[in-house]
Amino acid sequence: MNNTLQQQLVRRQFLSRTAGGLGALAVNQLAGTSNASELGSHFPARAKRVIYLFMSGGPSQMETFDPKPKLRELHGQPLPESIRKGQRFTSMTSGYAPRIAQSEHEFARMGQSGHEMNVLFKHLGGVADDLTFIRSMHTEPINHDPAVTFMQTGSGVEGRPSMGSWLSYGLGAENSDLPAFVVLVSNGGQPLLSRYWHNGFLPSRHQGVQFQTRGDPVLFLSDPNGIDRKNRGQLIERMNQLNRLRYEQVRDPEIEARIDAFEMAYRMQASVPELMDLSSESKATLDMYGARPGQPSFANNCLLARRLAERGVRFIQLYERGWDHHGAVNSAMRTKIPQVDQPCAALIKDLKQRGLLEDTLVICGGEFGRTSYSQHNRGKEYGRDHHPRCFSIWLAGGGIQPGINYGRTDDLGYNVIENGVHVHDLQATILHCLGIDHERLTYRFKGRDFRLTDVHGHPVKDLLI
Repeated sequence: MNNTLQQQLVRRQFLSRTAGGLGALAVNQLAGTSNASELGSHFPARAKRVIYLFMSGGPSQMETFDPKPKLRELHGQPLPESIRKGQRFTSMTSGYAPRIAQSEHEFARMGQSGHEMNVLFKHLGGVADDLTFIRSMHTEPINHDPAVTFMQTGSGVEGRPSMGSWLSYGLGAENSDLPAFVVLVSNGGQPLLSRYWHNGFLPSRHQGVQFQTRGDPVLFLSDPNGIDRKNRGQLIERMNQLNRLRYEQVRDPEIEARIDAFEMAYRMQASVPELMDLSSESKATLDMYGARPGQPSFANNCLLARRLAERGVRFIQLYERGWDHHGAVNSAMRTKIPQVDQPCAALIKDLKQRGLLEDTLVICGGEFGRTSYSQHNRGKEYGRDHHPRCFSIWLAGGGIQPGINYGRTDDLGYNVIENGVHVHDLQATILHCLGIDHERLTYRFKGRDFRLTDVHGHPVKDLLI
């Protein structure tokens, strides 16, 4: 292939991927602080941003938001085949006859909406009428990694862009001093892989940026010894001059992304340290969340999520680990629920009192549910295995009708029997709240138009305002 033809093909690829990206860059420069994508929304949006509280490990629906009194009546009895319906077991369960396991927890109806919740949710019950529950979520993968990948990217196979990356690509950022997609991680437990917030085949500027709770808020954010801010600025300016020269030669869109990354990192040196300093918050606010400046926690991350939302970050992903209860599920819940209850409720109240809840979509849930039968049959110390057939999540704000209980599972919490919501339906609903038609937000890669929902999914209109 001669050089002229090769340059034409590279240029054609660049133009098809960026859809006139140079023009968008010029508009952004004229607009000052805006870094919004030229794709934009397809219809009026109710939400401007998303805060996704991801409970990694798969919380048990029977111990949180979907009480099943029938389990107590049938405790210890074999799981009927009429309920199982041929579902495959994981390798951790196969080899013995599973027996139904009751939940030892007490439930109560909260708020005027009458949401049934574990009574350990003392704080979340106080904002129950702001929440909408989906008890009929279902997914496809049965193990953690593909299930988290599926929830975040719409595919159980790695390599697709994450939801936050899709929103960055589709809507851009509201604040040029911060990334459009930020990730915060708390607690130990099930391993988390950085590809859960990867940009996949989208330009690398759309990758999620993980903020650290210790040391540099972002890795390598501080200047090395002997380099001050003025020198760093001059260094970046010279590097980007060379990058722009190279870009003019080959028209590779990744050079554009590299230029953006250098410039964003420089701006973040000024914006991120102030953002991450919780000491500026009032004592009343810190106490409401249970946050302690300088002590990494889920509570601190929820408060940081509100601060990020205020500053126009498009997609804020919190990962809270420790929900993988293969053993001692009842006692584990007595520890785990109080760790998240107060911060989650505080986030809803804080967003609401600041006028942010109406255009901030808050989502809370894990990658799948847990089985209604016990694992290992160890007396009272039983756990629950992975269960993709049904699980519960809750949503608030951002175009979602409050106070709704949507979907139902059977008496054993094993199968969806009414208004099932597949993961792709949830993703389509999230995009709809942000003014995006999930079928139209696409990106051509290797000859095919890809989207977050693959070739599936429908917005759940019954949930929308």
